[in-house]
Amino acid sequence: MTYPLKFRQHVLAIKKKEALTYAETADRFGVGSASLMRWAKRLEPCLTRNKPATKINRAALILDVETYPDASQHERAQRMGVSARGICDALKRAGFSYNGCLFWRLPAVLVGLTGVPLPVRYPEGGGGLAQ
Repeated sequence: MTYPLKFRQHVLAIKKKEALTYAETADRFGVGSASLMRWAKRLEPCLTRNKPATKINRAALILDVETYPDASQHERAQRMGVSARGICDALKRAGFSYNGCLFWRLPAVLVGLTGVPLPVRYPEGGGGLAQ
């Protein structure tokens, strides 16, 4: 949970003014003492993450889903050399929804990486949310 900058400043000002320890300040304001120590080092909240790019190529994932629509996430993970949990998260980020035995794109993300609408796979009986 990210606390607002004003709250952080207020908490550290009270700590300094009343000469409280980190533990006493944490108890008083209901925040963790580790959070207080981080705020003392860096007051502003981090707006970006220092995390490497995902290992799963989005274009390759979309191609895999179009090529093997009935494949399980475990099979996809083995083909791409990643974990099944990673495939699940990547499918969610790419806008795929699992419905029965195949994947289909949600209507909010019908445009692919190139800006060209992608073909949409619907469950048996057609229709879906895009009508």
